[in-house]
Amino acid sequence: MSILVNKDTKVIVQGLTGKTGTFHTEQALEYYGTKMVAGVHPKKGGEKWSAGVEGAAELPIFASVGEAKEATGADASVIYVPPAGAGAAIIEAIDAEVPFIVCITEGIPVADMVKVKAKLEKSKSRLLGPNCPGILTPEECKIGIMPGSIFKKGSVGVVSRSGTLTYEAVFQTSNAGLGQTTAVGIGGDPVKGTEFIDVLEMFLADDETQSIIMIGEIGGSAEEEAAQFLKDEAKKGRKKPMAGFIAGRTAPPGRTMGHAGAVISGGKGGAEDKIAAMEEAGIKVSPSPAKLGETLLEVLKG
Repeated sequence: MSILVNKDTKVIVQGLTGKTGTFHTEQALEYYGTKMVAGVHPKKGGEKWSAGVEGAAELPIFASVGEAKEATGADASVIYVPPAGAGAAIIEAIDAEVPFIVCITEGIPVADMVKVKAKLEKSKSRLLGPNCPGILTPEECKIGIMPGSIFKKGSVGVVSRSGTLTYEAVFQTSNAGLGQTTAVGIGGDPVKGTEFIDVLEMFLADDETQSIIMIGEIGGSAEEEAAQFLKDEAKKGRKKPMAGFIAGRTAPPGRTMGHAGAVISGGKGGAEDKIAAMEEAGIKVSPSPAKLGETLLEVLKG
């Protein structure tokens, strides 16, 4: 069973009719026929959306997520709504009890995400993102903006805070002949839905995932918490070969690194602390993102 998404996952698109939503929905339809089933736009309910993809059916547009879910039985929603409205779009999907919500939008105000997080904790939904590249299960389902062409079905689970480095890990594990079970970009914002521990828990429980790559970056304490979780699981006998990388090793303290969540403060969140914690948890940390594939092969060869 693939993690979170597979060939049967039915996806609705919030923000389908915009340029970004249109482009990435067409890409998803072209990727092994990911089941994109409807769009949502409050002012365009009842209209149809046509993809510029040969053989793809028109998608109905609904005025609300609730209507779209009821009509299609969707399991997931992907959000391409501009920052000012994205928080409300996530809340609408939570209210409609969509099981899995993926928000790609970057730049959502933190105050909006605090409201989302409070709502999420009392709900049945899981949120991936915001400010993330999404999730892809090779040859089955693509939700978000990851480039499908570099993926290959295989045995490595990839989880990353950095979008670009997700692609790097995927490209290298494909080239190394290992391939991937699922790649999950959790995003770099300080307030988000899914964290490293959530994804690592799924990878450890998934029989098809035989090894794991985890990519973190400076700022926050998510990597240290994940390392502690892995140590605790190893004591229970749950352990898989792992390679990792921390981005931002050379950044000066107090400097923000691209992501809102990547800021070092109060002596916490530095690269060396994260690397030490990961190594202590049995993760072989790659000296450079260009060597992630090699590093994992070394671990697998023991």
